[in-house]
Order: sequence, then structure tokens, then C-alpha cells
Amino acid sequence: MRIKRLRNVSMLLAAVLLAGMLAGCTGGGESGSSDKDGGTSAKEVKLKILHNWNGSTGADVDMTPVEQVIKEKTGVTIEWEYTKGSEVEKVNTIFATQDLPDIYTGPAWGGELDGIIKAAKEGQLVDLTDKLDQYPNLAKAVAKENVPPALYEKAFDAYDGKKYLLYQNHPASDEDAMDWLYGFYVRKDIAEKIGVDPQSVKTKDDLYSFLKKIKDANLTENGMPVIPLGGFHNGWAVGIGSSMFYGAGYVDKGDGTVEHSFFTQAYEDYTLYYRKLIAEGLLDPEAFTQTDPIANEKIKQGRIAVLAAHYPAILDASKDYVKQHPGSDYVPIGPLERAGAEPDRPVDLAIQGNNVTVITKACKDVDAALRLLDFLASDEGFMLARYGVQGTHWEMENGKPVAKKEWFDKFAADTTGKVRKNEGIGIGLESLTGQDRINSVAGGDIWADQDRIAAMENARSILRPNGISVISAYNPGDVIIKSPQWEALKPSMDKIGDVWEQAIYAKTDEDALRLLNDLRGQMNKTGYPEAIQFVNENLKGKEIVKLQMPN
Repeated sequence: MRIKRLRNVSMLLAAVLLAGMLAGCTGGGESGSSDKDGGTSAKEVKLKILHNWNGSTGADVDMTPVEQVIKEKTGVTIEWEYTKGSEVEKVNTIFATQDLPDIYTGPAWGGELDGIIKAAKEGQLVDLTDKLDQYPNLAKAVAKENVPPALYEKAFDAYDGKKYLLYQNHPASDEDAMDWLYGFYVRKDIAEKIGVDPQSVKTKDDLYSFLKKIKDANLTENGMPVIPLGGFHNGWAVGIGSSMFYGAGYVDKGDGTVEHSFFTQAYEDYTLYYRKLIAEGLLDPEAFTQTDPIANEKIKQGRIAVLAAHYPAILDASKDYVKQHPGSDYVPIGPLERAGAEPDRPVDLAIQGNNVTVITKACKDVDAALRLLDFLASDEGFMLARYGVQGTHWEMENGKPVAKKEWFDKFAADTTGKVRKNEGIGIGLESLTGQDRINSVAGGDIWADQDRIAAMENARSILRPNGISVISAYNPGDVIIKSPQWEALKPSMDKIGDVWEQAIYAKTDEDALRLLNDLRGQMNKTGYPEAIQFVNENLKGKEIVKLQMPN
């Protein structure tokens, strides 16, 4: 300093600065960097978070009560950005255009994860290697023992010892594992009208006949025809019938090696089955092009007889219609046959964390970002994000969180979900809370009404009669991307989904198969034979995923 201070004043200033530095660097095993009154001494900063989940939305107010607590605890004001459209396109676009948020969180799989891995290798993310030991809640979630082995190798331990990715929502224990109960669900009143017990539908032929009976019944709602089978945005998740044809993305050839399902006869059968559904008017022709608002509007109008998705999404989308038309609840069909699985086999599920979170190189304040994320990953932050403000929205009773009746009733009465979001619950914070401890540490879903809980348990008893088995084996898809041929092969493999959609809309079966075979030829020319050989060589002697249901 240019002006000399007295010795005792200098010492006092140094002590204050040191305290501030320590407050900004410590991770806080439970509540982040806070002073004795529960606030923070850190400087205030606004950070932008991109929540890369299509259809996610926030509050209608500038700052919710939950976000106010977060600001008090961490000094961070959150500015949200939500994705509308393809998550893969979004992650690729932000890095290509350098229109970067401070913090990114999005799916821990598929092209979304590939985009983040690519960004890490290009140096577009903040290296957290020397910082994680100061933030114990974040470090715990990315410890090797807390990440599935194949995912750890692919995304977390792939940068010569450097750490870029944070991992969210992986179950901390078996009791925290979330089964989303993907399946086909039919409106109970429609099943009754056509005289078919949904549990009698077991095979792919049964499902076709069931949809045909719905079509032939010529049902209408408000003067519009009822569509036998539909889904949500961009085809999610009508294609889950694939499990009736083949067990997983890579199938066992019977000789100790695997082949991508796209090259199998089963894939052709699956494609032609869905082409038949489209051709005969059994599957919504707009299923793969509609937006989420359009899909939800059809459901609210009562126009979709059978929905394919996970059950929570179906319950949320249909609650308005069900409230107005008692007895029209969606109930499970099946359980349907699973290719390659014995009838008494538990359902094989890949249960893992659903989000990866990174701090981009554009971040205005890396320490503030880490302070925020570490607080959210604490037990206090975990329950704040899911339950709201303790003392306002809920209380602890006998060591467990219990919803206050006033807020339980308000949330239950609001079918739009906006009341809850305007309090700060369900706006994306739950994607940033470290390991999932919803049952082992917290108290389950305290906001779920008893009817919803009963519906979920009923669906579980029907669809999971033998329970579930959590997959720990290696997925060949995580290995093929390490092959020398991957860079040339990837553009062809990325077209599989699009070509399948084209095939199911083809005029004839021959045209559909020609589309598949054209892409198969392209994949073979761009290195698939060598890449799959690489996969089989590297997975020799290891347990490989051969059966997997969506989750």
C-alpha cells in the first residue's frame, strides 16, 4: 500500500484478509462457507447455470426463497438458462460458438456426455485436480468407488490424471436407487371399454392386437380421434419396445463376441414392427416431430390411449385430465416379454447419476462456483433443493423431514407445478446436489401425495415382480469410442436413430430395409468391422451388458 499503516492496523487487516481467503476456499462438509450466523463472508457474484435438459423450466420470480438461502450461504446469485430442443445440439453449440455459461449441467450419457468429454480434452473446462480436496462433498461424488467403472474410465479418468467433471445424483446406497418404471401405460377406462386386461398383454403380438382393438373402437375425445399409442417430445420414449426384440445395444453372437444390435435380424424385425404401427395408424404419426407442449396438450385432451415413457412423466402429464375424468388413470401394460430374458429374471437396469456438471473456462469466479456446488452437494443443500426452506416449507420431526401441511396442500392443488417452482423446488438445483441420498439421508419424496405413491407402488408390483438388478458390467458402447476407427465411424453411427425414424415411415418394408442396409454399408466402409473387433478384444474375459431395460 502507498500509505503506511500503523503496525497493529496492518496486522488486523492481514487477519481479516486471511479469514476471507479461508472462507472462500474451504468446502464445508455440510454447509459450505458460512459464518457463525449461517451466512457467508464471501464476495457476492452472479453465475449463469445452463441446465441442459429439454423442457426444463424455472420460476416466474427473480429470486425464489430457496435461491435466497443459497445466496446467503454462498454469496452466489444464480442466473438460469434452460434448453429447449436437443440437448446434444445445445452442448455442441455452446462450445462451438463460445457462448458459454459459468456452470453447465446435463445428461451423464450419450452425445451430451461425449460433447463434454470433447470439451475437456480441448481445454474448454476448468481443471479441478488441485481444488477438489478443498471441497469434500464434490470430491466424494467423483471418487472412483462412487462412479460406475466403465463411466469412470470413459469420462472421469480420461485426461492424464486431470479432473474436469463433477458427478451428480448417483445413488449413495441401494435404497437410494431410482427405478423410473419405463414402460407402456394405458388409460384404465379405455382398457375397460375394449374389454382387455392390461396385464394379459405379454408379447409383441399381444401389444399389436391391443393397439389394433383401440383403433378399431373408433374412440373420440372432444370430436377428435383417440390415438392408440403416443409419447412425448421427439419420439421419447415410444421406441422402448426394442426390448421385446433384442436385449441391449450390443447383442451376444453366441461365440463369446458381441455385435451392435443395428446389424442384427432382430433390429430389422423391430423396425418393421414399428413401421407397421405407423402404417396402420396405431402410432401417432407426429410422435417423432412434436414438441413437449404439443405432446402434453394431446394428453390433457385425453387423446392418447397408450403412453410409452417413465411413469413419473406420465403421472405428471395426465394429472389434469385424470382430475377432471376420474377413472382415466394410466396403468401399466404387461409386463411385456424381454428378448433373451427368462420370465423370472429381475429387470436389468443401469442406475447411475443422471448429471455431469462442469465449470467452463468462461466462468467469472471459479472459487464461487465451487463454493456453490459444494454447498448444494452437502446434506443441507441436498434437502434445501428438494424440500425447500426448513422452517418455512418443512420441519424435522424425529430426525426426518416432514412437509408442512400448508405447503403440501398448496403444491398438491397446483397442477401446473409453478407454485412449487416459484418457491425454488424443481427448478434445476436438484441436478447439482452430489450423490443421491433421498432415502438414506433425507426422508423420501415428502411432497408426493398418497395417490401418486400408491400408483407407483402398484406399477412396481406389476412391472418388477422379480425386483431389479443394478448393472455393473461393461457396456461395449463405452469401449468402441476408444477404438482407432472411432473418429471416422462416429458420423455414421450417429445416424442410426435418424435412419431408424426414416425407415419406420418408409412406404414399404423393402424401402425400410434398404435404408438400414445403406447405413450398414456406410458404417462398414468407415471402420465398423475393425472397431467391433477392437471392442471384443478389449472386453475379452470381462462381464458385458447383454440385457438392459431403459431407466
